[in-house]
Amino acid sequence: MARRPDWIDPRSVGDEPDYRFTLANERTFLAWIRTSLALAAGGLGAISLIEDLYGQEWIGLALLALSFITAASAYRRWSLNERSMRLGESLPVSRLPAIIAIGTALLGVGAAILFIVAGD
Repeated sequence: MARRPDWIDPRSVGDEPDYRFTLANERTFLAWIRTSLALAAGGLGAISLIEDLYGQEWIGLALLALSFITAASAYRRWSLNERSMRLGESLPVSRLPAIIAIGTALLGVGAAILFIVAGD
């Protein structure tokens, strides 16, 4: 039977870390999933609830794309952190916080501009 890669199931490598660190890693993962769900809700809301605004679909699709990136990256980040803790290594650097911060900032500015232009 083929062995799963370490990033899919990091529990197969190293030693069991302190359970507090494992639980903190899981809480961080769940926080990223909540963020992803909020972005998805915002994207679906922008597409379906905002009427007569040019670009509403683009705002919604961008939010849904950020939601996908967040959810997909959250598991990989949890897995790499778990693996590093089990092997006693430094935690890996993640670009996810920067991607989400820049993405939401750009979307906020873009949405504000669209609302101002549509209000004229």
